[in-house]
Amino acid sequence: MTFANKVSIFRILSVPFFIATILYYQPTRDYLRFVALAIFFLAIISDALDGYLARVLQQKTKAGSILDPLADKVLLSASFIFIHLKDNFPDGINIPLWLVIIVISRDLLIFFGAVVIYLIRNELILSPSKWGKYTTCFQMLTIVSVLVQNHLTGTIAIITAVFTILSGLDYLKKGLRVLYVSDLRPTV
Repeated sequence: MTFANKVSIFRILSVPFFIATILYYQPTRDYLRFVALAIFFLAIISDALDGYLARVLQQKTKAGSILDPLADKVLLSASFIFIHLKDNFPDGINIPLWLVIIVISRDLLIFFGAVVIYLIRNELILSPSKWGKYTTCFQMLTIVSVLVQNHLTGTIAIITAVFTILSGLDYLKKGLRVLYVSDLRPTV
């Protein structure tokens, strides 16, 4: 197992600790919000680090091409769900349900699309798009914005929703193209 893959696994393993700090957070225990923020920052850094290491150390692997996006999906989906469920953040700043639905729907679209492509093509074709990278950045920014209690969180949430929808449509278009090309191949 490469070091880059170990960094991705670290990100996945940090998720329960992040969730626990969110679940135990109360305004009287405000320090837990900052602990959650520190865990989330470590996860963000590990996201950048594993991609960098895989490229620089030439450690790109099939496992890494699955672990890295899986780690992102697990971290971000759990963050959106559990922060939304916690309704006692100061100043009422939180993640709206409509944004949670958009984020989870896009992730499910990508997951089930990848499964369908794998079943039809017998190979998993995962290639991140620029829209996907922008979406990940804005989703991470939304989580950070809530945890630091930024009053622009609502505006950031709207921008995140737009990028998430555009990214989902882009992945859908690419997935349909892959399926269309496989339909054109003669069967033996």
